[in-house]
Amino acid sequence: MAEISDVYFVDGMRTPFGRAGEKGMYWNTRADDLAVKATIGLMERNVGVPADRIDDVAIAATSQTGEQGLTLGRSVAILAGLPQTVPGFAIDRMCAGAMTSVAMMGASIGSGMYDVALAGGVEHMGHYPIGGNADPNPRFVAERMVDPGALNMGVTAERIFDRFPHLTKERSDRFGMRSQQKAQAAYEAGKFQPDLVSVAIKDAEGTWGLATEDEGRRPQTTMEDLANLKTPFRPHGRVTAGTSSPLTDGATMSLLAGGAAVKELGLTPKMRMVSFAFAGVQPEIMGIGPIPSTEKALKKAGLTIGDIGLFELNEAFAVQVISLLDHFGIADDDPRVNQWGGAIALGHPLAATGVRLMIQLAAQFAERPDVRYGLTAMCVGLGQGGSVIWENPHYNGKKR
Repeated sequence: MAEISDVYFVDGMRTPFGRAGEKGMYWNTRADDLAVKATIGLMERNVGVPADRIDDVAIAATSQTGEQGLTLGRSVAILAGLPQTVPGFAIDRMCAGAMTSVAMMGASIGSGMYDVALAGGVEHMGHYPIGGNADPNPRFVAERMVDPGALNMGVTAERIFDRFPHLTKERSDRFGMRSQQKAQAAYEAGKFQPDLVSVAIKDAEGTWGLATEDEGRRPQTTMEDLANLKTPFRPHGRVTAGTSSPLTDGATMSLLAGGAAVKELGLTPKMRMVSFAFAGVQPEIMGIGPIPSTEKALKKAGLTIGDIGLFELNEAFAVQVISLLDHFGIADDDPRVNQWGGAIALGHPLAATGVRLMIQLAAQFAERPDVRYGLTAMCVGLGQGGSVIWENPHYNGKKR
């Protein structure tokens, strides 16, 4: 008989993230192959988990067409060499796709229906630009359900500035610059490399190479550079390429397990899932979505924002992160937040990003036994937010 179970994040790996477009390193690489590489890398690092024990594979993509179609969870499982007895499915919650994969597989494990599952996401924004194959229902605009600008994420970011004038462009620029600096420092300290799966790539001339690190970083960024950038979403606006996540290709994958499976297989989990929540907001200002989802997740967990010792917040736009920090009374430069930089520097392959946040939080937990709880959160297109609260298994109760 099924029993309620704890849910553990056992491990996670990802491909390096590449710049989308013809000049990006994955232009000649298929999206499903990126997900396959992440899956194989994860399974090879966790040889104690028999492949036939995986109950399901959930893989998210925002543009579920072409090489990102055909029920990714199932097709990637087959391509990665998992037994054909392992089922799989595809999922879509735009930017929170991988986060939703983890939440749904976590809920299935928590309810006792599953023991072990894979959850991740992939996005090849070079081959499939966001909204490129979408056909929004005309009623959205005709019946004034959604403002036309709500379908442009940059426009929604500009509206956060409109609504909260104290969130200045200078604050946003400084946050973007610091993201680049922190990401570079983390690379130089070897923080990311252990969880990256190298990918064989081929350039336009047919020459083979190896993708080993995130391609879009700009560590030399200065405040002066950012002040002079164009504002593509509005004349004299405040959102620039320097304070936005770049268009990105990449894949992530995580291994989740219940308490009984962890014990039986002798696994060493990196995090325990405490709670998760998703929330809806006005699509026109989708960037504030993680505020209500975080409030819901905290309430479910019986915690307050003061209990969170580490934050991994997706930097879709700098102003979006700052709006959440401002709401909860957290300083823009609080050391608990995005210690190793974020999507502004590393990239944001939409549906893949949620697990990237979790991989980084898990690695930071291992370094910080003084921290008990951490948060992964992100805004979502069409006016949503997603949040997952995690507990650190290394926690020893000692203050630093």
